[in-house]
Amino acid sequence: MNLRRTLPIIALVYVIEGFPMGVHELWPIYLRRHGASLTEVGLLSALGLAWTLKVLWSPLIDRFGEWRQWIAGSMAVMTAAIFAVSQSDAHSVSISLWIALWVYCLASATQDVAIDAYSIGITEHGQEGPVNSIKAVAYRAGMLLAYALLFFPRWIGWPGTFALAALLSACMAAAVFTVPRIQIPKRERREVWSPLTRWLGDHHGVAVIVFVMLYRIGDLAMGPMLSTFLVDRGFSDEEIAVVSKGFGIGAYVLGAAVGGWGVYRMGIARALWAFGGLALLSNLGYATVASFPEFGRAGVYAAALTESLCGGLASAAFLSYLMNICQREHAAVQYALLTAAYRLPGIPAATMSGFLTERLDYAVYFALTAAMALPAFAFLPRAATRIDTKPLDS
Repeated sequence: MNLRRTLPIIALVYVIEGFPMGVHELWPIYLRRHGASLTEVGLLSALGLAWTLKVLWSPLIDRFGEWRQWIAGSMAVMTAAIFAVSQSDAHSVSISLWIALWVYCLASATQDVAIDAYSIGITEHGQEGPVNSIKAVAYRAGMLLAYALLFFPRWIGWPGTFALAALLSACMAAAVFTVPRIQIPKRERREVWSPLTRWLGDHHGVAVIVFVMLYRIGDLAMGPMLSTFLVDRGFSDEEIAVVSKGFGIGAYVLGAAVGGWGVYRMGIARALWAFGGLALLSNLGYATVASFPEFGRAGVYAAALTESLCGGLASAAFLSYLMNICQREHAAVQYALLTAAYRLPGIPAATMSGFLTERLDYAVYFALTAAMALPAFAFLPRAATRIDTKPLDS
């Protein structure tokens, strides 16, 4: 499929993928406003286990049905789950609330597998840079749509806000069927585990997995505390939506666009080195403004924009790498495995983020996250040998 036709399709499906993650990021604000402790907010990160476990059921997505059906079905489940959240009492983090949030995360993780496989299925080698720029922009646009819901609690309350999120999710489920169907031969869909074993079995397989696990762990560890940092600094919901989320989205989009161009010009391997290093340094920006409250709101805004810009650069390179090394006929399983590995170490780090922040303070914890991904660069040279620079039709 030519690039001009591919990009609008990628944009639509990644807006749909980004929206649930944006809703997910509203939960710390919602619970903190209702009196939850930092430890309780940090424990929410344990729900991220769904994105690690998704590799267990990813073979079903490759083998049965079509990817569009999995995407739409997952959105329908999320619609029901977020409506259940709207009916729960946030003042006590009840079992029913945890169940609703867990179901939502399971459905969102399943949708991610199907959308990522779909995108690999329509992307040619050599198109990863532009495609991943659009993916990053569209994904963040979907998150921005969710962040815009922060303007509604003042007027319709949090229950009404989550009910509105459920309605938007239902509309997205219907929109999935406007994109074309991708056909994979039945024989290749039946063969899952032996190709996976061969794919992982060479002497660089371990380096690939370890690199993927560590490359973005700094952001995963810092993420849960960013919203609570803003709440504790006295930012209103609207300020969080406009500055941290809205302007942050703009900076991320710019970073993703520049990152996609950089991948195209520099190649994936060199982009991973350059942009990954910048992303780690950007965490220190938050550590600095947390250490010096006298920098005020302007300092926090600058840290948020810098972190988002560098995150966009690094994501464009990282996602290009993940797409490039996957085989399209087994994309659901392979990409799910890689993204599960990417999230796995971030789960304990993020789950402990509130506990550590309460004991170390925000500044020390943010600085600690900047050091967490350094070991990834030791594995990058071997992981980069998997990059395929040949077009598919060569």
